[in-house]
Amino acid sequence: MLKYVNTGIVFQEIPDEVTLAINISNCPCRCPGCHSQYLWEDIGMPLDTTAIDDFVERFGTDITCIAFMGGDADPREVNMLAQYIHEEHPQFHVAWYSGRLRISPLINQTDFDYIKVGPYLRHLGPLSKPTTNQRLFRKAKDGTFEDITSVFWKKH
Repeated sequence: MLKYVNTGIVFQEIPDEVTLAINISNCPCRCPGCHSQYLWEDIGMPLDTTAIDDFVERFGTDITCIAFMGGDADPREVNMLAQYIHEEHPQFHVAWYSGRLRISPLINQTDFDYIKVGPYLRHLGPLSKPTTNQRLFRKAKDGTFEDITSVFWKKH
């Protein structure tokens, strides 16, 4: 069972979206230098369709996207929740931030509008650095995914 610890409305995680970020616990990635080590523990409230409906009721008029921050311990469950959002709350885009190197073969990518992959490696930097190993992909109209990581890099 997925559990979440907290949520926040964020503006920089997904370009051009006002995103409800759901911080999921029990992270198996344990990236060195992680800024959210408290998410390594199996703590929090159940993250299920009831929780999603509650988030939509509380934040629905303020957001355009719902992002799962983690969930690598159970990618199938993340996928199920993404499907649920698209079916029951189609006005929202769905994003998944995974700490894995590759998109899990256990999910159906087309159930997501955005997928970020890659562990945080301090010496390579975050998405905002051109040296980052992390990548953010956006689903195109034809269903393929395009790498849009470069939108995070400041132009000089």
